[in-house]
Amino acid sequence: MSIGRFALGSPVVLAPMAGVTNIAFRTLCRELELERTGTVSGLYVCEMVTARALVERHESTMHMTTFGPDENPRSMQLYTVDPEYTYAAAKMIVDEDLADHIDMNFGCPVPKVTRKGGGAAIPFKRRLFAQIVAAAVRATEGTDIPVTVKFRIGIDDDHHTHLDAGRIAAAEGAKAVALHARTASQRYSGEADWSEIARLKEHVTEVPVLGNGDIFEPPDAVAMMEQTGCDGVVIGRGCLGRPWLFAELSAELNGLPAPTPPTLGEVAQIIVRHGRLLADHHGEDKGMREIRKHVAWYLRGFPVGSDLRRDLALVTSVDQLVDLVGTLDADAPFPRDGHGPRGRQGSPAAVALPQGWLDDPDDDAVPAGADVMHSGG
Repeated sequence: MSIGRFALGSPVVLAPMAGVTNIAFRTLCRELELERTGTVSGLYVCEMVTARALVERHESTMHMTTFGPDENPRSMQLYTVDPEYTYAAAKMIVDEDLADHIDMNFGCPVPKVTRKGGGAAIPFKRRLFAQIVAAAVRATEGTDIPVTVKFRIGIDDDHHTHLDAGRIAAAEGAKAVALHARTASQRYSGEADWSEIARLKEHVTEVPVLGNGDIFEPPDAVAMMEQTGCDGVVIGRGCLGRPWLFAELSAELNGLPAPTPPTLGEVAQIIVRHGRLLADHHGEDKGMREIRKHVAWYLRGFPVGSDLRRDLALVTSVDQLVDLVGTLDADAPFPRDGHGPRGRQGSPAAVALPQGWLDDPDDDAVPAGADVMHSGG
């Protein structure tokens, strides 16, 4: 699969996830793919950053745009609601060589985002959505930086927007589109409707179409591509606590032998490596606070006592982390029930929207206050 000038060795993309897909996690995923397959072939996207916060150079946002010296391509995801800030942010990325690829997020279903008209609410406003995508493409003209767009099926079952969004994004110059096959009202609950990915693929033929939703094992990726005809897959919650999943996916999709699932001892080594990378990026105090949630995902299904799990949930230093995981049963095999979704799922709910948001899909007014938020939210 190719996205602009980038020919990927496997059609697999890491979905941006707040508080997860920082330089530490991306480095770990890349290292494990290289170790287990001999190559780094996927696309690893950083945490979502807010266009306005990037332009205003908020310290935390600038820190989130950190890439490793060997990351190629450097892929940055923008959250934006305003064509002017979109252009300024994309132009800043170009002028300061901050990234090699810009992905745009129109899929966030979080109430604090949608109630102000951001995230998954934006594609309903067709003209505004078109102007935002066009602004990013215009800012990258004359460069080899591709712009891609990710969105959901729509706001709810009565307001599907993905077919229009795909058509508009391609027409405005996006080099690929990705569909999370849920509505915003589903959030992360229920099942993804892969049939809507197939519909989008039939509707959008000019650029690659990627599918996202409910890929937890390599056969899931194969099944999605066979059932929908999509060109690639985007992996989110399936890789939480399993950063080696990209190696497994790369092997499956390239006809290579499947890597052996890690033992608990090997997982312990991965946890320590992840913790060190987080400490390098954030400092030890924040790095250890960040590793705690990952440890719970890593240990899912393994025979680990409640006392040790509690101690790991309170870890405060890298040395303590090393000591604690050193007491794990190194020979314990990867558990049968260690697969499946991790992280947030939630329940379906009505989508919070600004008053009158659904009255006029052609209204291109920028929603007030929707971009005044911290990156990664």
